[in-house]
Amino acid sequence: MNRRTLLTTSLGASLAIILGTQAGAQEMDEETQASFDTVMAFMGAMGSGDMEKMNSLMADDMVWHNEGDESLPWIGETRGKENIFTFLGVFSENLQTTKWENTDAFASGDTVAVFGVMNGITTHSGKETGEFTFALRAKVRDGQVVLWHWFEDSFAISQAYHG
Repeated sequence: MNRRTLLTTSLGASLAIILGTQAGAQEMDEETQASFDTVMAFMGAMGSGDMEKMNSLMADDMVWHNEGDESLPWIGETRGKENIFTFLGVFSENLQTTKWENTDAFASGDTVAVFGVMNGITTHSGKETGEFTFALRAKVRDGQVVLWHWFEDSFAISQAYHG
């Protein structure tokens, strides 16, 4: 299965929900708004499987870091665009996202924070993770994402993954 199909299948419409999430009624300066818009556009491109758009929004030296149980194949740090696309394939092969809902999103300067709830099914065991919370800290430089630092309840996910 090619990268685009794999990502579209696993992330699909569930990630598209994120585009409706706004940071609230706060006033943002130009840099803050641009950072917020870049992160939301990146999430939307990921959710729709638009690899070209994702690629254009990623800095060449982007770092994607997932905190959590290192026995899960998608936990750890990945550097560089091509490696991140490979990582996303591994993630998509192992977890089918069934729910993604942003509950809060904030930005300040080059930093964006997003919080929410997710649910998924691990393909390794076929078990549902149960609803869990996530947090994201992203950094933007020159209109591109340079850091995607993801925090999730990897204990619940690990329990489902390992059966």
